[in-house]
Amino acid sequence: MNNKHFLMGNEAIAYGAVAAGLQFATGYPGTPSTEVMETLIKNAKKYNFYAEWSTNEKVALETAIGASFSGASSIVTMKQVGLNVASDPLMSLTYLGVNGPLVLLVTDDPGPHSSQTEQDTRSFGLFSNIPVLDPSNSQEAYEMTRYAFEISKKYETPVFLRTTTRVSHRCDDVVLDELKPSNEDIEGFSKSSRWAIFPKLVAERHPILEKLQKTLSDEFSDSKFNFKSGTGKIGIITSGASHHYVNEAISNNKDLFSVLKIGTPYPFPENKLLEFINDVDLIITVEELDSFLEDQLLQLLGKHDISKTVYGKKNNIFPCCGEYSVDIVKTGINKVLDILKIQKIEISEKLIEKTDIIPLPVRPPNLCAGCMHRTVFYAFKEVSKDLKKQNIQIIFSGDIGCYTLGNAPPLELIDTCLCMGAGISLAGGISRTTKNSKNVAFIGDSTFFHSGIPAVINAVYNKADVTIAVLDNRTTAMTGHQPHPGTGKTALGESTKLIDIEGILKSCGIEFVKTVSTDDFSACKDSSREAIEYNGPSAVVFRGNCVSLVKSTKKYVIDKNKCTSCKICVERLGCPAITLSEKIPEIMETCTGCGLCKAVCPADAINEVDEK
Repeated sequence: MNNKHFLMGNEAIAYGAVAAGLQFATGYPGTPSTEVMETLIKNAKKYNFYAEWSTNEKVALETAIGASFSGASSIVTMKQVGLNVASDPLMSLTYLGVNGPLVLLVTDDPGPHSSQTEQDTRSFGLFSNIPVLDPSNSQEAYEMTRYAFEISKKYETPVFLRTTTRVSHRCDDVVLDELKPSNEDIEGFSKSSRWAIFPKLVAERHPILEKLQKTLSDEFSDSKFNFKSGTGKIGIITSGASHHYVNEAISNNKDLFSVLKIGTPYPFPENKLLEFINDVDLIITVEELDSFLEDQLLQLLGKHDISKTVYGKKNNIFPCCGEYSVDIVKTGINKVLDILKIQKIEISEKLIEKTDIIPLPVRPPNLCAGCMHRTVFYAFKEVSKDLKKQNIQIIFSGDIGCYTLGNAPPLELIDTCLCMGAGISLAGGISRTTKNSKNVAFIGDSTFFHSGIPAVINAVYNKADVTIAVLDNRTTAMTGHQPHPGTGKTALGESTKLIDIEGILKSCGIEFVKTVSTDDFSACKDSSREAIEYNGPSAVVFRGNCVSLVKSTKKYVIDKNKCTSCKICVERLGCPAITLSEKIPEIMETCTGCGLCKAVCPADAINEVDEK
């Protein structure tokens, strides 16, 4: 492969890692980071490196650290929420440093489009003393990945490559180097006191770590990824996707501004900033998420006793959260120009006014037609109605993934959702503190392996009266159907030992463990009731197929002569394949043949047809 290719930012990062001589890759899927590992897995055999999906981000990082200690050139990928899971080994690693280069690809999600948080990995870089590179397009993503490996190797430090959704998922022409299979020459682990963290070693390494920040700040001041454009006296400091919004917003008024684009936000390239500050009268900082550049700039001005006005998030020129756009950036800059009594900027190409946008049909989040999770949620909902008559409240704790959609109408089942694996622990806490309640925790198969098992052990150990419902569709569905330890396949498609969920539950000490097929609604309902009524921790593994992977040959139709128009199939299930036509429900072509509607129809008006 060589020359120019049209690549997504995440694909460019993967090829940048290959170009840097990648030997070892680990990760856990999570939007918007997933395509990096997907691209690496697809190319692992071709370019002769190892790749794996790990059970969670902490394990992925620890595994990559082991490879780095052996001298391998390694990358680990995750989204910003996953970095929280990996933070324990990360904070210790920063003191030890690395042997082989180690790059942490972490994607942030302003907006957020598909995340529980809007946290900023640049701030994690400052917190952990790990350098951060922040590309703005696919070409930079490719080049910065190579650079990240270079400085990781040169300074024996892990390096963050941080992107945001608009960088990870944008596509550009990218000029690639000639990619070659990686070198198999890994030196292997050599015993040394350097790799065992003890207080004495930490005390020795901390001064070295702090000194490295100054060294890197000086190196970054000369980096090609930090560059100035324009000669105006109004300075703008920006980074990442915001750099493009700034360029477009000032495109018709460039003479007013000088723009400094920062590609290496931490350690802050102070010398570069001091040069820029001297050339302008005031500074506007434009950045998504945290006020990271603004904070660093204000500290720098105070440190050198420089008096320059700074406009940014702290004086409400720009919003402190959410994803930016050209319109938001133009509005912010015009606020400053209004203060300065300078004519506001206009954009040569008129932006689309919101009133001009054709309204799209409202499409609320919903489970797929035929999703096995709908059967499980509806079964528990029916059981909870019965128990409510006995003055027993059923509280449902959800988890991150497709099962989050159990909170959407008309199911409206999920009462709590916090983070991956938290449902079981939350249910345990609520069971101890809410009288006359029974608690059910939903968890997916991939999440069970990610972080559910310690919570199961805790529930058993502390005698929590909770029911654990494992929704096992044998894939990591929401992020793109990646394999996990319960699928019997590795990331590279090789057969491996299938880890048995029921066996784990039993080995953790749960005495009530049942398995039920989601094709049988009555069995799902009966098992749900039995598990709830059991005193002590209980578990049901609901097993079925993900309809995105396995298609049924069955279809269902409604007999209009029998239908009483009770609308249970429409209004209680929320299946997107069923709609109302002249007050009579109609099953559309998108039906995937799960049969739940037939199971709940009181008039026996829904019939199966075989389209085989």
